[in-house]
Amino acid sequence: MLYLTGELGAGKTTLARGFLRACGIADTIRSPTYTLAQAYESGPQTLLHADLYRLKDAAELEHLGLTEWARPGCLWLIEWPQRGGELLAPADLVVTLAAGPEGHEAFLTAGTAAGAAWLARMGDKVSES
Repeated sequence: MLYLTGELGAGKTTLARGFLRACGIADTIRSPTYTLAQAYESGPQTLLHADLYRLKDAAELEHLGLTEWARPGCLWLIEWPQRGGELLAPADLVVTLAAGPEGHEAFLTAGTAAGAAWLARMGDKVSES
C-alpha cells in the first residue's frame, strides 16, 4: 500500500499516473477525485488508485467496496489517506510530495518491512531526507 500525501497541487495524481504507466497501464488514467477509486489490471497485478479527498468521514470508506481489493496481488495507491483514518491498513510506503524552491520534491518513508525492502532495492536512486 502506497500513501501519496502532500498539499493540493503537490503532484499526487501526476505521480500516480506515472506509476500506473510504468506498470504497463495503457488505458486513459483519470483522476479518481469523483469516482473515489479506480482499479487497473496489469498482468497478474491489480492496481487500485484511490483519492479520498472528498470523504467527509472515514466511515464512508465502508460504502466504497474497497474491501474486495484487500487481497494479495493488489497494490493500492491512496491519495489523501489521512481522510481514511484508522480504517485503512498501514502504508508500506508513504510518499510525501512538496513544491520546493527548485521544483517538486518527494520524501519516501517506509511504514512496514515491505516498504523498507522497497527502499533498499531502490538504493542510491533515492536521496534520503
